[in-house]
Amino acid sequence: MNAITFVKDLYQAVDDKNIERLSHFLADDVCFSLANYPSTKGKAEVLEANKHFFTTIESMQHNLDNIWQIENRLICHGTVSYVRLDKTETKAAFATILSIQNNTITNYLVYADLSAL
Repeated sequence: MNAITFVKDLYQAVDDKNIERLSHFLADDVCFSLANYPSTKGKAEVLEANKHFFTTIESMQHNLDNIWQIENRLICHGTVSYVRLDKTETKAAFATILSIQNNTITNYLVYADLSAL
């Protein structure tokens, strides 16, 4: 697995708000945590949480500054730009830690201050 390609493809699926493509990155027992939202466990629950989040924004675009791989963990950080439903814009810095097994994400931690949304 190429770490850079994996992370870029993951965030392209997220930016496209494509639940079907996102599902291919997730293990069946994935744990997901985004900012201050409640954590979710299990692929179906994580996809449903993402689907709901996607309805709260018009669009988003992740710009990745760095990607690192340490054993079975991928770490990245960057800036995400959001367009709200009222067409106004905001940005937030983020950092993500992904635990990988069998080329799927088992633990998906996203740290960001999304209070401006």
